[in-house]
Amino acid sequence: MPPKKRLSAARPEKTGSEPDLVMPLRFGNDPLLWASWLYYEEGMTQGDIARTIGVSRATVISYLADARTRGLVNISIETEHLKTLTISKALKEHFGLRDCLVIPGDGGDRSLIDRLGAAGAQVLQGILRSGDTIGVGWGRTVLASAQALNIDNLQDVRVVQATGTTSGHVPFTPAACATKMAAAIRAECVPISAPAIVSSPDLRDILTSEPLVREQLATLGQLNCIVFGIASLRPNSTLHSSGFFHDDPELRDAYSTAVGAIAGRYINERGKLVKGPLEDRTIGITLDQLARVKQRIGIAGGTDKVPAILATLRGGFVNILITDATTGLGILSADGKKGSIRPEKEVAEPTESIKRTRVKKFLNEPEDAVDESLEGAVLEYAQYLKPARKSNRALVAQDGPRAGKVGLVIGGGAGHDPYFYGYVGKGLADAVAIGNIFASPPPMPILECTRAANGGAGVVYLFGNYSGDILNFEMAADMAKREGIDVRTVITTDDIASSRKEDRESRRGVAGNVFVFKIAGAACDQMLPIERVEELARKANRETYTVGVALEPCSMPETRRPTFLIGENEMEVGVGVHGEPGIARQPLVSANDTADIMVDRILAEMAPERGDEVALLVNSLGATPMMELLIIARRVRQRLKARNVHVARSWTGSYCTSLDMSGVSISMMKLDAELKVLLDHPCNAASFQIR
Repeated sequence: MPPKKRLSAARPEKTGSEPDLVMPLRFGNDPLLWASWLYYEEGMTQGDIARTIGVSRATVISYLADARTRGLVNISIETEHLKTLTISKALKEHFGLRDCLVIPGDGGDRSLIDRLGAAGAQVLQGILRSGDTIGVGWGRTVLASAQALNIDNLQDVRVVQATGTTSGHVPFTPAACATKMAAAIRAECVPISAPAIVSSPDLRDILTSEPLVREQLATLGQLNCIVFGIASLRPNSTLHSSGFFHDDPELRDAYSTAVGAIAGRYINERGKLVKGPLEDRTIGITLDQLARVKQRIGIAGGTDKVPAILATLRGGFVNILITDATTGLGILSADGKKGSIRPEKEVAEPTESIKRTRVKKFLNEPEDAVDESLEGAVLEYAQYLKPARKSNRALVAQDGPRAGKVGLVIGGGAGHDPYFYGYVGKGLADAVAIGNIFASPPPMPILECTRAANGGAGVVYLFGNYSGDILNFEMAADMAKREGIDVRTVITTDDIASSRKEDRESRRGVAGNVFVFKIAGAACDQMLPIERVEELARKANRETYTVGVALEPCSMPETRRPTFLIGENEMEVGVGVHGEPGIARQPLVSANDTADIMVDRILAEMAPERGDEVALLVNSLGATPMMELLIIARRVRQRLKARNVHVARSWTGSYCTSLDMSGVSISMMKLDAELKVLLDHPCNAASFQIR
């Protein structure tokens, strides 16, 4: 087999002698790189390559010769380019796409939205033809694509607004996206002269029967191309900010099974329509109409959107996908397809030895595990906590609230021991509500905690950014406010691997929460007013960054099976704390290199200056022993010392676990004088003490 070569990007010139072949969009992105990779790595013939990428055989020969003579072929394939090629190929084959364009995960100073927009413009540039009728959805990436697009040689093209009109308080409304797209390609714009969401199905019927609106909507049945974004249901998503979705209990319940939305239509994880109360009040393209369009271009990126994009692919609503490498890996992993930074043929499948059918555990009845564990915790840590009432699902600090002191309530699912009950005590949380394994506590235990923690100055809720927690804590807050208790909510978002930098509000809350608990607890203990406690908790969250890596998955008590499979020479980067796989799988590396992967990501986003101080938490995800944690911690300190960043305070051990997952997370909080004083404030809880 020919040796591996180093391939560098080059934009080839069209020879003028090649036949009029259509080059799929991903090859047009860098055909020289693709041709060289298919030849050297895949072993394809020059004729096969010509047919695959849509050029003549002579052009393929020219590509390969050019790569050699210019010295672009040497040693090994450039990793970042190869990664996008292999992910694109895997997505196309796994989901049966017409085509797929994957952009690199790192884009320097350009935001992911801008880079996806540029990629979308590139695709449209190659696809659009005179006489086309193009549907245009809405959202940040769609608007970015329109802003990056410029075509002036098309004739008789129509751009159709795919959904009705929304409030103009955001720049990426359906009308704005369609208007901008039409201007970019010198096309006629067909608007929809009606709201996207109306107050009743009857009003929708009246409006859509109007001749003008009926004529505009009829053009949606004539589309031969549509470009749209894919929305998640995160609280800061475009659905919420644009006015498509209002966060009220009726809608939350009706769309509880939805994971995403396309053009204002909601889908579940299998890509099926969720027919809630908005469906018959929405004016615009339907999912059935969308699925009949010949070319369906979906543009979306960010790991927070993986469930929504995967559902869209499963439903068959996209046949041309534009995304980024990190998101692409997440999609493949979530659908059971192994993703890797290496060529697919080099990825070893999990060996039979790691395909365990049953994990041994010290249990009685699996369904009793949480309650028996909490009973043991209350007995073991009786000096720190006690039941708020009769149930151990709502625990309160033995010191209890003080009159005039803001109360602090934390909580979440079980399985993260000693998180959450380990942080209840003087100078930390006043109460904790605990749900089933990896599941939010119901509203009533949260309300009981609120009552128990209330000293008359209000209560602050602190919890991770998960849909179940958000729903149930908000319901409890509503009930508490009706009882006259002032409740403020702070949602933690420290997991930098779970979403892009510009979408911080979509990130998960993981082990870095410990720092936020500490800062908020100290602020409460110093008798600061509730507005100030809330402000300091948000500040601590903003300055906290976490990345996790796993070597083995966890296993649930009920199934006693691993939550995902991983090869014996692989590791999962960017794991969460609920048994989910990470955002990327890569070859197993040394402890130093593993620490570097995490530290590099944290420092790139934190951007500390020389002389800055940080708090450091090196956390076991469950099964990683102290010996290995200390090896990781050693390397982290070496890296920070080299950067002249001082570790002011540090902790190493099990602080926020994921049952029996073998892995480690690193959390850092960038300190200023204010945060440092609060971090040093005395506290006393089962799992965290400062004297």
